[in-house]
Amino acid sequence: MNVLPTRLPGVLLIEPRIFRDDRGYFFETWSRARYQALGLPADFVQDNLSYSRKGVLRGLHYQYPTAQGKFVSVLRGEVFDVAVDIRRGSPTFGQWEGFTLSAENGRQLYVPEGYAHGFMVTSDDALFSYKCTAPYDPSSEGSIVWDDPDLAIAWPLADPILAAKDRAAPRLNGIADDRLPRYEAGVTVL
Repeated sequence: MNVLPTRLPGVLLIEPRIFRDDRGYFFETWSRARYQALGLPADFVQDNLSYSRKGVLRGLHYQYPTAQGKFVSVLRGEVFDVAVDIRRGSPTFGQWEGFTLSAENGRQLYVPEGYAHGFMVTSDDALFSYKCTAPYDPSSEGSIVWDDPDLAIAWPLADPILAAKDRAAPRLNGIADDRLPRYEAGVTVL
């Protein structure tokens, strides 16, 4: 298994070892001990599955104060996956990084608490799986508009298909300080 460096602290891009032959392939999608040794949480409390067609953009979503870390992968198709640091006071606040995740490359991404997350489907369709460190909490739900000019995310497709709530989401700089996590002395404050 390879862990590829990212520019964002705590965000981990993982390439599991994939065993391929003429029958297909096999790989371990989760091993508590192995992934915990990489710095991921030992326990996830909720698993989610999302099916979307080409051009669908889901995000940029986060929860605060009931923050969620997410461990994501693609079971079918391909997505462009984005993490954005939304921790006020962080040296990387407002910075983003994007990754191509697909069933073919098997890459997995861990997006810790304190980050917004979103993805855009770049294949005909995609089956997207994610484990969460906290349950969904509607009172903690937050969104950032996908095309926030201050973030300037280089999404691969123009004119995405969006949910109404994602289209109407505010820009990051328009979100009140008490609705975002803080970063103090190297620690995310939740």
